[in-house]
Amino acid sequence: MIGALDLVRPAYGQASLAEVLPSALSVLGVPGAPDPLALTARLDGVRRLAVLLVDGLGSYQIPLAAPHAPTLSDVARDATELTCGFPSTTPAGLAMLGAGAASGAHGLLAFTVNVPGTDRVLNHTQWRDDPDPVEWQPVPTRLEAARAAGVATTVVSRPEYAGSGLTVAAWRGADYRPAAGVDELATGVLGALAGEGPALVVGYHPTIDTAGHLWGLDSSEWRAAVAEFDGLLARLVEGLPADAALLVTADHGQLDVPGEGRYDIDVDPRLSAGLRLVAGEPRVRYLHTLPGARDDVVAAWRAVLGDGAWVAPREEVVEGGWFGPVPPAHLGRIGDVVVACQGLTAVLATAREPETVARLVAYHGSYTAVEMTVPLIVIRGV
Repeated sequence: MIGALDLVRPAYGQASLAEVLPSALSVLGVPGAPDPLALTARLDGVRRLAVLLVDGLGSYQIPLAAPHAPTLSDVARDATELTCGFPSTTPAGLAMLGAGAASGAHGLLAFTVNVPGTDRVLNHTQWRDDPDPVEWQPVPTRLEAARAAGVATTVVSRPEYAGSGLTVAAWRGADYRPAAGVDELATGVLGALAGEGPALVVGYHPTIDTAGHLWGLDSSEWRAAVAEFDGLLARLVEGLPADAALLVTADHGQLDVPGEGRYDIDVDPRLSAGLRLVAGEPRVRYLHTLPGARDDVVAAWRAVLGDGAWVAPREEVVEGGWFGPVPPAHLGRIGDVVVACQGLTAVLATAREPETVARLVAYHGSYTAVEMTVPLIVIRGV
């Protein structure tokens, strides 16, 4: 493995989250579905597939989790590595998986983004129907394609996420089964695999990510969340039908950021000068600047953060391929300036965001290996 803080580029079109469902559909015989991950031969005879997305369980977290997760430790031995997209954050990852598309195409380009033409900052996790999720994320989902081909499609996730903007944007085209905890999640996933015809079920498990954010990686709370997940995984592995398979992956990794690596836009006038709006999240910031201020903002942020971040105009980041192709309608969701943190750095915005954000221990969003690298674990029923 490369160093945890080394730069990793998204492997769009080759080995990223966007390739998981296309390959799953190919396994299930959906006409025209490509198989970039070469799963069809490996899963010959499989007619029912479950994809479990474990929030925050990146490849670099698996060795840390292994002592508390014997089932995970066992099944992850043959795991392959994928990348998430950039930024390495949950809304982008969920949409990337569901739509089978790179970040620029699906348009959920950060945890929070500016709604172009307004002064509004949209939080993708607190969004319902404004803007319309089908217009905001215009790429048809792979679940829609599967259903159109006669595959029974189901999403199993938390009750509070049913009908949310993020759920509709990422996973439209599937029946929704609410699951408040791991028991309901296991029951829902296995139940969706119990039918006679071809089936695809996507399950979502959020608590490892939450524990990392609140208490840090390898805290007692994080270890407890890992152990709970391992019980879920064991139940799913044991309950898989003989003609079914389980794919386990994640939307991103995580890393702890100590206090000395944190900057605050709202207490440092050098960072707040020239800004109209701030979006993104602590590891990747989108800075929307006042007219004529962009170049001064770039210079000031580079001087203050130094090697702690890559600070670049939007055009440079887009042309560098970090988002994949970005249609014109999505460009305004990216700041005039993009700040991607390197090393153990984070940029807070304490006057603009909930105070809970500054109290978090672990973050993600940027392009380091520990944030970008996610596993693909393939388990066949027996």
